Amino acid sequence: MSPVPGMVVVVAAPSGTGKTTVCRKVVERDARIEFSISHTTRPRRPRERDGVDYHFVEREEFERLEGEGAFLESAEYNGNRYGTSWAAIEAPLEAGRDVLLEIEVQGARQVRERRADARFVFLLPPSLDELRRRLVARGTDTPDAIAARIELARHELREGPRFDYAVTNDELEACVTQVLGILDGERAGDEARRAALRERCDPKRAVATLLGERI
Repeated sequence: MSPVPGMVVVVAAPSGTGKTTVCRKVVERDARIEFSISHTTRPRRPRERDGVDYHFVEREEFERLEGEGAFLESAEYNGNRYGTSWAAIEAPLEAGRDVLLEIEVQGARQVRERRADARFVFLLPPSLDELRRRLVARGTDTPDAIAARIELARHELREGPRFDYAVTNDELEACVTQVLGILDGERAGDEARRAALRERCDPKRAVATLLGERI
């Protein structure tokens, strides 16, 4: 008997929210899900490994693959291209494994159009001030680049209500536990449990709270 196809889980967030760390820990603690390795044209950072953190390619190669229809989603962020290949998700899904996509907000929009069955989790920083502090501490961007990322984050937060769930990455372990709980709830197939989770992790309310707005 063929296995039941796996589930696509999208995690997106403004840059500096900590989505890579959260996603890595989720995969470490949940044996039923694996990490989709994206392609990117951005330079490799210290300690990053090709084929583990990303598939690092030149822009010409990225555009060739894109032209061949190789990507489920692709986006340009801060002058660099990012994309998730169909090949990265199809084999594990067919084998009955869930696949975690850690992607940009605009990429999530494309997945929503092409994989209506995917589940979408939006990670939020505790505040924009904390997001700025994390970007500065990362030490990879100039002050102008950080200012641009903060401004972009303000726009990306407006996409939050289109997600199924929102989780604030204030304390790492608590955030990871929440995401794992969402996965368990989605797999259970219990609509009442899923509805309760979505109410507790309501993205519209979470974004409004972060921005100091009323719903």
